[in-house]
Amino acid sequence: MSEPGRALRAVALGGGHGLHASLSALRLLTPHLTAVVTVADDGGSSGRIRRELKVLPPGDLRMAVTALAGTEPEHVRWAGLLQHRIGGHGVLAGHPVGNLMLTALLEQLADPEPALAELGQLVGAVGRVLPMSPVPLDLLADADRFDPADPSRVRQIRGQSSIAATPGRVRSVRLLPAGAPACAAAVDAVREADLVVLGPGSWFTSVIPHLLLRELGTALCGTPARVLVVLNLVPQVGETDDYEPHQLLDLLREHAAPHGGLEIDVVIADTGSVLDPEQLERRVSEMGARLVMSSLAADDSPERHDAARLSTAIRHAMDLPDPADGRGGGAQQWR
Repeated sequence: MSEPGRALRAVALGGGHGLHASLSALRLLTPHLTAVVTVADDGGSSGRIRRELKVLPPGDLRMAVTALAGTEPEHVRWAGLLQHRIGGHGVLAGHPVGNLMLTALLEQLADPEPALAELGQLVGAVGRVLPMSPVPLDLLADADRFDPADPSRVRQIRGQSSIAATPGRVRSVRLLPAGAPACAAAVDAVREADLVVLGPGSWFTSVIPHLLLRELGTALCGTPARVLVVLNLVPQVGETDDYEPHQLLDLLREHAAPHGGLEIDVVIADTGSVLDPEQLERRVSEMGARLVMSSLAADDSPERHDAARLSTAIRHAMDLPDPADGRGGGAQQWR
């Protein structure tokens, strides 16, 4: 799978703030980093753009690009501009500049890969950003617990933003259109990776969807890479607030079952977020995986992963050398 002395090839899959957290941690370990981003967002600026122009929702893609931005002053300035939201009350109000720029590139270049590469070059991105699919997708969820008199009755909820705001409990999710294609480069990246990271993030709308595309789900279930799952710091209302941490792992495996089953190697969890660590340890052990628990929350927000702490946890899980010891010339070496 890998040669001694070669830098780790990592792929992180997700969307929004969760993917931003994993990318911010992984970039401290390797420059060979690929972000694979969900394209089912239908809310806010992204929803407005995809409804009006029929292009990929740009928001999560933009966030992934800025998470990988370089540290040179010009790159920092450009990344800040991409994140800036236009003010006022007109038709452009609330749109991040990066959403508009990426939409223009998508219209000009048609293919999302070169469009994202060009945006990444502008900010000096470390690694690359790819969509999970070259076409916009929709999510359709089954949810229950709406009616106290009949909590088992299931309703269908369509759309990422509606699923995220549901007062019920999500049980499962699927993608529309059925049979949508996966991004070929994303599939190849998963097949060639040393490490694949799922989570943190919105479980049903950002993490699980990657397992639902046939080609991408099959690649994730058959990859020779080590598969690492990062659990969330806090439950998500509607989506996961009634699920224990070990049940989130079961949900991943259940949604991956049609593609042959997902083999998880490592689970990373925050020590302050797991009420019953022994139960989680048992379930992870039953899966043949290893549990790594550490303090991962940022000092200024219990809901946000600290990049350096998460990076250290991943480094320990993967048995990578410490960059402070001088080995590897600043790039973590896979061994």
